[in-house]
Formats: sequence, C-alpha cells, structure tokens
Amino acid sequence: MSNPVQVFTAEQIDAAVAELDPFAAITNGFIDFSTGKVTVPPVGELLLPERRGELHIKCGAVRNDWCYVVKLASGFYGNPVLGLPSGNGLMLVFSQATGELLAVLLDQGRLTKLRTAVAGAVVARQLAPSGVEHIGLIGTGAQARLQAHWLKRVVACRRIALWGRSPERVEACAADLAADGFTVTVFESPEDVVMASDLVVTTTSSSQPLIPASAMHSRLHVTAMGSDVPHKREMEPRALGRANVVVADSRVQCRLRGEISHALREGAVDDRAVVELGDVLAGRAVGRQRDSDITVADLTGVAVQDIAIAKAVLEVLAPESVRRERQRCQSARP
Repeated sequence: MSNPVQVFTAEQIDAAVAELDPFAAITNGFIDFSTGKVTVPPVGELLLPERRGELHIKCGAVRNDWCYVVKLASGFYGNPVLGLPSGNGLMLVFSQATGELLAVLLDQGRLTKLRTAVAGAVVARQLAPSGVEHIGLIGTGAQARLQAHWLKRVVACRRIALWGRSPERVEACAADLAADGFTVTVFESPEDVVMASDLVVTTTSSSQPLIPASAMHSRLHVTAMGSDVPHKREMEPRALGRANVVVADSRVQCRLRGEISHALREGAVDDRAVVELGDVLAGRAVGRQRDSDITVADLTGVAVQDIAIAKAVLEVLAPESVRRERQRCQSARP
C-alpha cells in the first residue's frame, strides 16, 4: 500500500532550514558527483523571452540512495517591478525503490537560492586567496545578499564592493548588506568592482560580458553564478584565459552553458585545462596554489545540489519517513 505524499509549505521549509547546516551536504554532493556516484541527465529548460522568463528542470539520483529528486525552478526577471520575487519553484522527492512520490517541497525557489549560495561559500573556502580584503558583488538581487551572508562562514572580510544597474535596487541591497554586518561601497562599473576586490561573485542574468579580461589581476578569485543558460554570460571569454585555474561545477554541463562554454567556443580556454569542483574538494585536482594566482569558478547549478538540500530538509521535517524509506530501499536492493 502506498504511503501518503507529504506536502511541505515554504514556511515549514524555512523552519527546517534554520535547524540544519547544509555546508557539508553540498560539499559532499559535489565530491560524489565528480566521483561518478550521481546520475544527472541534461538540464531541461523552457525559455519565454517575450516574458523575460525561464523554467529550468533538473533531476538526479545518487546511486543506491533512498530517493531521487526532480526540481523545477523559474526565473521571471520583470517580477521585482511587480513587487514579486524573480525566482520560484518546487522540488519533488521520489522513492528509488518504487518510483513513488514521497514528498513535495513547495519552497518557492528558496532551496535553489540556498544551495546556490552555499556552493559559493564552498568554492570561496577552496579557491579564494588568504586574507581577503574586499568582496565584490556584481548584482543586487536575493542571490547577492545570500552569497554575502554565506561567505561570512569562510572569510573574515566584511567589506563589500557593490555594483548593480538600478540605483534603487543598489540602495536597497546595500542597506540589507549593512544590516548583515558589512561595510558597503558602491562602484560605477563591474570592472571597478573587480579591480577593487580579491574575491568577486557575479549574480546577474546578463547576456553581455560584464567583466573584461583587462580587469583580471593577481590574487583574484571570481565565482560566476549567473550564466545558467547558453545565452547568458557575465565574463569576457579572454578573462577566463587569464586564470591560472578554471573550475567547473560540472565539466559536461559547462561545455554547454556558463562562462566556460563561451570561452571554449572562442578558444580562450583549453577543455583539458578545466577541472571539476568535486575533484578539487577531494584533492584529486589542483585548485589555487599561490595567493598570487587568478582563479575562476563557473557554477551553472548541478542537480546534486538539489538532491543534497532536499534530503537535508526532509531529515528535519520527516525523519521517521526518511528512516523507513532508507530501510525499504536497502531491502529492495537486488
């Protein structure tokens, strides 16, 4: 007999998130992915350019685990004018033993934002130079705020160089960052932000490069977050060519989307020189070797992050159900 599907609201999910530390789960997820333990099909996407909207469908499974996860995440970039968040979505958790739907996480895109921000902190801990003096944020949306918040876990710096297109959104973002304990300086261009910073995170939906190659300087690390579909880009391809190390969250996925895809097409980066984040985290590939290095991480968002955050949340919200499903999956193994 089927178990009833458990449906959790955004408010219940928020309460669960307050009780967990997703840092280790996301880190281990990347390592498992690069070890070959995770099945991740190509990303599905529906683009609605006339609405400035897009839908991403990501799914995956850790082999011999108790569940698999399907995530739907949308971005409608005109929503802030309407007083609505640009991101939305939900996650569906299924049994690996039977394929039954176990849980619906109506997170409204919050878990996607969280797992993306945590990934930025995981990367910064591994690739940022020592003694970061200025964090550069390019973009002023919810992800910029979350990136700064989670970077507090891994760097002591509390000075932010900020750029955004809208003066009103820049002002609002700066106020929120100040409330989170940062000193914020607003700059007139993305290039100025990069030149003033040694750790930069890009969080825009730009389809035109914002960071020129000329801005790449010694002791710099850039985590590029925004380029998650083929037409988006935040860095000049030659900017990646200036890096000592280029890291992909998924080498396969970054050949098709993200900053690396543009750099490969234009011959600015050799595919053989790109290393995968999970391999760097596990010590199988070399990341930053010297403070003077330039490093770039291209994070296009991998389904293993969704698996990790969904499982962590359900461990809090429904621990007994998770325990029973684990037992059922173990007994069902051939």
